[in-house]
Amino acid sequence: PSGHAFEVQAGATLLGAALDAGFALPYGCRNGTCGACKGRVIEGRVDHGAAQEQALSSAERASGHILPCCARPLSDLVLECREASGPRDIPVKTMPCRVDGMARVADDVMVLTLRLPVNERLQFIAGQYIEFLLEDGRRRAFSMANAPHDDTFLELHIRRIPGGAFTGHVFEGMKERDILRFEGPRGSFGLREDSDKPILLLAGGTGFAPIKSIVEHTIHDQIRRPMTLYRGARDRAGLYLNHLPERWAAEHDHIRYVPVLSEPVVNDSWGGRVGLVHEAVLADFAGRLDELGGHQVYACGPPAMIEAARRDLAAHGLPAWEFFADSFSFEPPPNEH
Repeated sequence: PSGHAFEVQAGATLLGAALDAGFALPYGCRNGTCGACKGRVIEGRVDHGAAQEQALSSAERASGHILPCCARPLSDLVLECREASGPRDIPVKTMPCRVDGMARVADDVMVLTLRLPVNERLQFIAGQYIEFLLEDGRRRAFSMANAPHDDTFLELHIRRIPGGAFTGHVFEGMKERDILRFEGPRGSFGLREDSDKPILLLAGGTGFAPIKSIVEHTIHDQIRRPMTLYRGARDRAGLYLNHLPERWAAEHDHIRYVPVLSEPVVNDSWGGRVGLVHEAVLADFAGRLDELGGHQVYACGPPAMIEAARRDLAAHGLPAWEFFADSFSFEPPPNEH
């Protein structure tokens, strides 16, 4: 019904081709068992592939219904199916997951890789987050760092919070193969793809996680809007996984990377930018602040960083409606309540 059109390479599924083309068809398992992606063929023929009877009955097949996650075209097609146009179109799920990998990339940052059940996938928009459901009824939210197309695993960046029970457990007690439960996806932070404005990305601390998801999503979907990533940290160690943004900038001429340290130490041997990350943006636009209003800003990090960036960029011409943010606030440990 949207009128969208896309091509399917030989051997590819309809869902895979649609996602590669940037169209968010809904899905759940991607292997023909859940039926979440169900649609209907108006014109043309398909190979139903591995669609299972409980997800797509014989009667449904006879009436033209298909599961795009495993159907492959045998001719040109006209399809009737839903598309997710934003976060509200993607269902929130409660799911188990297994810790598949743990990598300590800084003294206080752990990269968790989570494996989902065999017949499950989590559809999400780059920039969204999940909430772990803890045994005491509390929740802890963390943004996905992987891009939506790369959904075999979920990648989270977890910073250890002094006195934090959950993050303390991640660093001291958690082991590979541990089972967790989460709810998601949640949140409305994500790239507004209906705009062609240049993009300014501001990341502080583990706010790099959803920014990483957004950048890798744009690369995959060949979105070539000019993009500058300003990444702030206290010292060089805070720029964990720094090889990734360096590589993005080296391999893609529309991406620029500006790391900024607020308190570099002598051992950092730092010759780059120093100060607050949003002040680096203002410095780069000095003398041409009228251009700032023609951009979109996506900021993610500590609340103080977000509010300072919102205030100062607006004061220098950025429209309030072009500032999108995800503020990483932390709940104090129980004895501080």
